[in-house]
Amino acid sequence: MKLTLLAAGSLLAAAVVAVSAAAPATAAPTRYEAENSSARCTGTIDANWSGYSGTGFCNGTNAVGAYAEFTVPVTTAGTAALSFRFANGTTSSRPADLIVNGTTLQNVSFEGTGAFDTWVTKSLSVNLNSGSNTIRLQPTSSGGLPNLDYLDVESGSSPPPPSDAVYVATNGNDGNPGTLSAPLASIQRAVDLAQPGWTIFLRSGTYAPATNIQLLKNGTSSKPITMRGYGTERAVIDGENMPHTPDPVGGSIPRSERGAIHIEGDWWRLIGLEIIHGPYAVYGQDVNNGVFERLVTRDNYEAGFHVVGSSSNNQIINLDSYGNRDPRKNGESADGLAIKEGSGSGNVVRGVRLWNNSDDGLDFWMFSSPILLENSLAWGNGFNRWNLPDFTGDGNGFKLGGNGVSAGHTVRNSMAWGNAVGGFVDNNNPGSHRIERSTAWNNPGAGFNVSRSASTLTGNLAVANGTNVSLGAHSGGSGNSWNIGGTWSLVSTNPGTLTGPRNGDGSIPSSDFLRPSNGAAVGARF
Repeated sequence: MKLTLLAAGSLLAAAVVAVSAAAPATAAPTRYEAENSSARCTGTIDANWSGYSGTGFCNGTNAVGAYAEFTVPVTTAGTAALSFRFANGTTSSRPADLIVNGTTLQNVSFEGTGAFDTWVTKSLSVNLNSGSNTIRLQPTSSGGLPNLDYLDVESGSSPPPPSDAVYVATNGNDGNPGTLSAPLASIQRAVDLAQPGWTIFLRSGTYAPATNIQLLKNGTSSKPITMRGYGTERAVIDGENMPHTPDPVGGSIPRSERGAIHIEGDWWRLIGLEIIHGPYAVYGQDVNNGVFERLVTRDNYEAGFHVVGSSSNNQIINLDSYGNRDPRKNGESADGLAIKEGSGSGNVVRGVRLWNNSDDGLDFWMFSSPILLENSLAWGNGFNRWNLPDFTGDGNGFKLGGNGVSAGHTVRNSMAWGNAVGGFVDNNNPGSHRIERSTAWNNPGAGFNVSRSASTLTGNLAVANGTNVSLGAHSGGSGNSWNIGGTWSLVSTNPGTLTGPRNGDGSIPSSDFLRPSNGAAVGARF
């Protein structure tokens, strides 16, 4: 066993870590970089994959006996939030037991992230005792833990120093200093005050500004700017009072007024917010290195989440986007999630659910760079639920581009069902797509339509669609239900578990929905 000593606070694969000053559960998280912690690591600190924070990450020994353990002192007993940033470039999950004070609480799955330079965050909640606590991650397979970048910890009861946090409440006052006891009233005022490394905490309640919230400044790689609810409190941003909610048919929204939250900055993190009734919910133009996690964007007057322009290295994780429509365009462009009309590498969409939107669930229209889409669901899109005149919604689950602009996207472990037209469609994007272990069911058009691209389809399942697959002259693959042949029955056609409440960490619950009754290794699994 190789043993490496490290300096101050982090999570390490196969390490014993001493954390000397945990942040409060209701305060800004304290970050513990893997390479800067007093720790023992059965592995090495490496820097051969990009995208990590700080100066390196922990590459632990791949063994069941390896573990990561933290000693966390807490002043007051209560709930603590743990956030592990990791990369797992394999196609297999790396499971580990979470053991707190000697008791195994749960098995945590560190899923494949597509590449070792694709970093994501796994959030967990635990109860800690007053005094010293031990927190251990212990792998349960020979693959060991994933590469680990840092651990964020929120525990205790003291607020963070006002120099790195600002608070907003519906009963606040913009003349206040923005502390926990004297919060601001407007989110925009907090944004204007925030500096790199700050967290904007929103207290529970509904915020209804008359103009949109503009995020035009930048964080940095080591000091992103974060906006999130305070502790477990839920903040709702309601755009109904903003202009263009809705515009008349044929109306135009100036770029700066698009989005209840409008982003033209880099290194932002939006976590756990709900955005409703906006002229778009979130609109990003030339936005880079953003993390958008556990958002709800519903019932907006344009797309729920929309990114355009030169935009790279954004992660959209565990988004729920539904009920969005665009009266000004007769339903033609309100997607649940759109990354459109631009370019940029390293964009990832993971764990999203997109349903009952007027146009498509997801739309990559004219985005000329590859995007990774995985572990996602789209259903019920493209129906005129609002009685819009001359309705023109397209009604696809996952639209992989359009208008002849070429980009080869990757789709893994995703499902599309019950959409007005199609499931997975290339939409005249001639790129070389890869669609793996995904499922299309009960779409009246094509389950998989890749007839105008050069796509490779592997291990997919198509059942009860108008046309199960349309390959065209240049697409092919192997191990799909149509290659295997026969009649396919399903364990369950009830999506209730997948469409119900998410797990505590934001992931989609497990279900037998649309699994083949014969147990064949085709189609998506949740």
